[in-house]
Amino acid sequence: MDLAKGDNMGGWVKRKGAGSDHDDDVDGKPKGKKIKKDKTLPSMIKNKEKRSEVYSKLKREKRIEKRKQAKAREVAIQRALELGEEPPQKSVPRTIENTREVDETICRPDDEELFAANNADEFSGILKQEIIPKILITTNRFNSTRGPALCDELVSVIPNAHFYKRGTYELKKIVEYAKNKDFTSIIVVHTNRREPDAMLIIGLPDGPTAHFKLSNLILRKDIKIDTQMQAYTNHGNPTSHKPELVLNNFTTTIGHRVGRMIQSLFHQDPNFRGRRVVTFHNQRDFIFFRHHR
Repeated sequence: MDLAKGDNMGGWVKRKGAGSDHDDDVDGKPKGKKIKKDKTLPSMIKNKEKRSEVYSKLKREKRIEKRKQAKAREVAIQRALELGEEPPQKSVPRTIENTREVDETICRPDDEELFAANNADEFSGILKQEIIPKILITTNRFNSTRGPALCDELVSVIPNAHFYKRGTYELKKIVEYAKNKDFTSIIVVHTNRREPDAMLIIGLPDGPTAHFKLSNLILRKDIKIDTQMQAYTNHGNPTSHKPELVLNNFTTTIGHRVGRMIQSLFHQDPNFRGRRVVTFHNQRDFIFFRHHR
């Protein structure tokens, strides 16, 4: 409050301005607007305890607000049902998948050129069951124990797959050997810093070749198993049945070709009785792999 020395009786009087008694409207309401304080973000607080306290408070408020919205939605639905009206539509969250723009390279089911190309590509003989797939699996020259362990997993997953130690052989000689032994594909597992980080799939005899990077690898032995249940359900151990192959979201032109390459590694007559399933799920150009029963 700004004060000034008055002329009468040496006292103090208020100077007209913000906060004075004469600065009101007719109805007694002040003219000044209320200024809302900006919410302090937790990332702006340097003190760790204070930051965690503010974060917990904001999270609690958000959770309470979410519960209120859910209750209000339930009340609206119940009221609409009682009045015989249509309930309000449930809001769909915005995700990368449902907000993605239409891709012109998406394969359509009525594309005649696509089906004509499928009948003439390198994988048509295997997919028509005219040729039995035979896979050669090896590693790079300098590998660790995790590389051959992944190869053993691939041998247990892919029927008619054979593992050969790389040794000092060059890849060209391995390709020539595989051609002479009627192999249809070669899989080379590459390791870096004792961890498999890449995989090379070579189609024989004339290609194509695809290179994949590996991330978040979890082998079967790394999965925790209940030892009591294992004796009864054979949990975690693959059988000799030919697996059923599931390919998801290989819808673009290049994705369709990659899917056919993966499909050519497996037999086309699965044993459904064995309940073995091998899944390749493509999402945002990442292929998620899972082998389960």
